[in-house]
Amino acid sequence: MKTFGRRDDDTPTHLPALTPLPASPPSLPAAAPRHEPSPQRPLVPASLRERVIEQIEPSVAATVSRDVLRRQIEEIIHGIANEERLELSGREQLQLADEIADDMTGYGPLRPLLLDQSINDIMINGPSNVYVERAGKLERIAVRFRDNDHIASVAQKIAAQVGRRVDESSPMVDCRLPDGSRVNIIFPPLAIHSPCISIRKFPSRRLDIAGMVGNGSMTAPIGQLLEIAARCRLNVLVSGGTGSGKTTLLNAMSQFIDHSERVVTIEDAAELQLQQPHVISLETRPPSLEGTGQVTQRDLLWNALRMRPDRIVVGEVRGAEAFDMLQAMNTGHDGSISTVHANSARDALTRIENMVQMGQVNLPSRAIRAQIVAALDLIVQVERMRDGQRRIIQISEVMGLEGDVITTNDIAAFEYQEEDEHGRISGTYRCTLVVPKFKSRLVYFGLDRAWAEAMRQI
Repeated sequence: MKTFGRRDDDTPTHLPALTPLPASPPSLPAAAPRHEPSPQRPLVPASLRERVIEQIEPSVAATVSRDVLRRQIEEIIHGIANEERLELSGREQLQLADEIADDMTGYGPLRPLLLDQSINDIMINGPSNVYVERAGKLERIAVRFRDNDHIASVAQKIAAQVGRRVDESSPMVDCRLPDGSRVNIIFPPLAIHSPCISIRKFPSRRLDIAGMVGNGSMTAPIGQLLEIAARCRLNVLVSGGTGSGKTTLLNAMSQFIDHSERVVTIEDAAELQLQQPHVISLETRPPSLEGTGQVTQRDLLWNALRMRPDRIVVGEVRGAEAFDMLQAMNTGHDGSISTVHANSARDALTRIENMVQMGQVNLPSRAIRAQIVAALDLIVQVERMRDGQRRIIQISEVMGLEGDVITTNDIAAFEYQEEDEHGRISGTYRCTLVVPKFKSRLVYFGLDRAWAEAMRQI
């Protein structure tokens, strides 16, 4: 058994964040150095801000770059400060110019956070209550909004970019930034104290299996098993909690899909980054304010079956579309991959069964379980552990049905050993050398010996 997760260096307490994925955000400038916010933004009279904005022609500002606009704003601020004899330092004037330029051309105080590649999540709970996640750990930062109206203005600008609206009459919205980052917005009266914005940032560099091995998410033999599973077109369900790295792992496994295959992806908010040349990306549509025009994942799955796909990749199963996903896996679309929120591989099977019953209330439980057993080959459980590291903690094979119980076998499971003085967890993978039920598929693709060798190395 190989020791996994132990480190002997004296690096700081935080584990390194997952290596970002490749894709430069189309609407954002090149990555800037890590933003270190000042303890508090300068207290600038509101009248000064209003006077500066009054002197800027919006139609002209929309045609120039941010740097040009910022320099012009600096000149206006300097002139007004001299005229009114305001006690503003040069640094405060520059910072105010940055804030106004960001408000006019981007997302205000969010801009430096979106450019900071060390940040994975951004959470705005109030004007002076902003949190970020770095290396799996939450921390409060000093970035501030002026007031609740400022947060609402930024939120509405984000929603408007994708043709959505958020206000008191439509207080919840899920959307995405142009770079693919996922955004959730909730307004009062549902959010009692302030509009809230949650952003799951889209990494700028693509993380592959080798990168996940390098940062400690798995060992090399585990990575080899997942590569073989993707190449052999096994049906895989990636399970885990929020922020555990399900989509990252799905993206990494998708690299082993053959370029000759036609792949259809179905998501609520497009996050997948498949690099194959023949990929069709589909995205759901919420209902309009009149309650019409909604397109669900289930609708898209029905449509995908008529698009002659070789594989169907569902970003996340969360409702009655689970039945259609199982149907697709059982009707010639081997190699399909999906994700689901669950605490363990066993819980993932229960959740899939419950979601199927949401749309097929008259279907017997045994028939649903038989469908699950026929459709799924592997369940990969990922977890963000208490040290902040995202790890694969379980790979389970769906074996069969004994009576009314689905039987599974843990191909590999992470076992905790110890925690070092820096709070980092180390452990090993325990494996079982049982012949998998999909051995005939391994033989068909000529990868049975590679699978056996990877199992021996765990």
